[in-house]
Amino acid sequence: MTTEAPIIELKDISYFYASSKTKALDSVSLKIYPGEKIAILGANGAGKSTLFRHLNGILRPSSGQILINGQEITRKNIKQVRQTVGMVFQNPDDQILAPTVEQDVAFGPMNMGLSQEEVERRVAEALELVHMSGFEERSPHHLSGGQKKLVAIAGILAMRPRVVVLDEPTAGLDPLTASQVINMIEEMNLQLGITVILSTHDVDIVPSFAERVYVIHDGRIGAEGTPEEIFSKCDLLRNAHLRMPRIAEVFRLLQESGVDADIQITPSEARNEILRLLRMHA
Repeated sequence: MTTEAPIIELKDISYFYASSKTKALDSVSLKIYPGEKIAILGANGAGKSTLFRHLNGILRPSSGQILINGQEITRKNIKQVRQTVGMVFQNPDDQILAPTVEQDVAFGPMNMGLSQEEVERRVAEALELVHMSGFEERSPHHLSGGQKKLVAIAGILAMRPRVVVLDEPTAGLDPLTASQVINMIEEMNLQLGITVILSTHDVDIVPSFAERVYVIHDGRIGAEGTPEEIFSKCDLLRNAHLRMPRIAEVFRLLQESGVDADIQITPSEARNEILRLLRMHA
């Protein structure tokens, strides 16, 4: 674990929607450190989107404290907070508004008061990072779902945030496009050092992506740990209406068949374990 101070810290936050007497978030505490890749894992309706809307001040907690770079979010610093923490919504149509890709990606930097030259430079760099160069004059509303997602991410990257929060970034995408989006998010973290926090209910994308995982259920954090730690807790997953990754299920079935196999959760670890088993029985 890093010795740096957390870039985001939630201290015992709770939140009620006005239309409900039930807590949408219930005493949530977590710490996110610079440069991390974090997954917030939970079933649909667990509270992931509500949690994420607190991270850049879209929602304010009913109780508790949210610190960004050690400072509580206030009306005075909300603009700075949103330049530090960029959010990509689950549905890219919720944040893509301009008639062309170039204009949409330029919207954030222009509202930061940057020069036209700097705006153009940032737009070009952001589109290159998400592999969408050449789409500048295209209408974003005529793009595929995956391409729209990349344009939304580019719009956030052009503002140069230190943290990018992605709400269900693979929702509605086919498996190949979802894999491409996750790979791009990993590149963003590796090349730019951006802290990445994504929410998902898809247990199969978490093991290869996340360094740490928070499991959320009924608005509460049920557990925190590495993917290996989280996916070793069958009761936790069952109670949160989740399952083991498909790869892990294969090894569990092998164990039930009497094979002395260790459960693995990533493709590379699975390959190594299969090779070990083959050598044992050669």
